[in-house]
Amino acid sequence: MRFFLFSFLVLLTTTSFSQDAAVAADSINVEGHYRSFHFRKPTTRSKGYSLVFVLHGSGGNGPAMMKRVPEFDGIADQEKMIAVFPSGYKNFWNECRKKSTAEANALDINEQEFFQGMINYFSKKYGIDREKVYAVGTSGGGHMAFKLAMTMPSAFKAITAIVANLPDTNNLDCIEMKRPVHVMIVNGTEDKTNPYNGGEVILGSGNFGHVRSSERTLQYWADLAGYSGNPNKKELPDLDPNDGKRIEEYSYSGGKKEVKLLKVIGGKHDYPGDINVHLHAWNFFKEVASKGK
Repeated sequence: MRFFLFSFLVLLTTTSFSQDAAVAADSINVEGHYRSFHFRKPTTRSKGYSLVFVLHGSGGNGPAMMKRVPEFDGIADQEKMIAVFPSGYKNFWNECRKKSTAEANALDINEQEFFQGMINYFSKKYGIDREKVYAVGTSGGGHMAFKLAMTMPSAFKAITAIVANLPDTNNLDCIEMKRPVHVMIVNGTEDKTNPYNGGEVILGSGNFGHVRSSERTLQYWADLAGYSGNPNKKELPDLDPNDGKRIEEYSYSGGKKEVKLLKVIGGKHDYPGDINVHLHAWNFFKEVASKGK
């Protein structure tokens, strides 16, 4: 398969998170489809930046997600990180849920080529560190993050999936590499869209089939990493005691990979209030990178 760069689709616009944060956009031709992505340009030419893909949910797009997640603006250069906001095909991802009614799934859009193409793009243009490539996704974007970890484990060091569980075994259509990856999962116990205990996922008129429970999802990655027994448990500080939510962390560590689940007690299909979930994901990525795993 060949990659074609379509330069200057929308390059170096003045749109920004802040006055000094130039945002760029470009696209890659993947099997006849121009796939777009937005990102904040580094202000220095220093090489070795980390690459973080921030993935929108079903029905969203990269620019909207960029506005929704301003957390990385202002820290990107200091942290040596480039945050990239790609767009799904017609606002949806071709992730691993076989019963998804999204056109991206029906057409079997080649997401692996899209993401590998973006990695090559940022490696060639900005000299990113290929050993520090990550993905954090919400809802359908979380499912896409799972797919990247399952099908491209050599390209992604770690992922974070928010309000997403793995498809159940009869709803999984990805070819699994079955290699361990650093994984963090963030799910709410009162989520009606992505049921914490597993079940059918209905989004408007769309049906995405059944997903596993959050505990089974955690166990899948723990098994790949070679863990046995129960995970370690701790409670995160309840910084907003009036919101009716608290977070329990279940983690496996010390082995090949770090695997954890943040169980948001009382959480719905949204972000937890006691942590900034994207910064928490970034700290998780930095932590596993610092351990050299």
